[in-house]
Amino acid sequence: MQVIARNWRCRYGEIDIIAREGSVLVFCEVKTRRGTGFGVPLAAITPRKVARIRRLAALWLVETGGHRGPVRLDAVGLLQHPDGQLDIEHVRGVS
Repeated sequence: MQVIARNWRCRYGEIDIIAREGSVLVFCEVKTRRGTGFGVPLAAITPRKVARIRRLAALWLVETGGHRGPVRLDAVGLLQHPDGQLDIEHVRGVS
């Protein structure tokens, strides 16, 4: 993937990563946790959160003039263990 923007913000919220994967434009939400006391990182990406990312993606598309190819919403969960080890889970196409 080629990253186009990181931490894009507008008055309605933020998109963590906007990237291209071939002809696909990817809007990605990233959640990081230092433990599982509050659940695994991807559990924080609820249907309500996905709907918000979808609205923000539409705003980004309007602001930048659009995209003619396919668009996808992804989620990345990062779980950092006390020893520094990092578990990464990437889910393509959350919706």
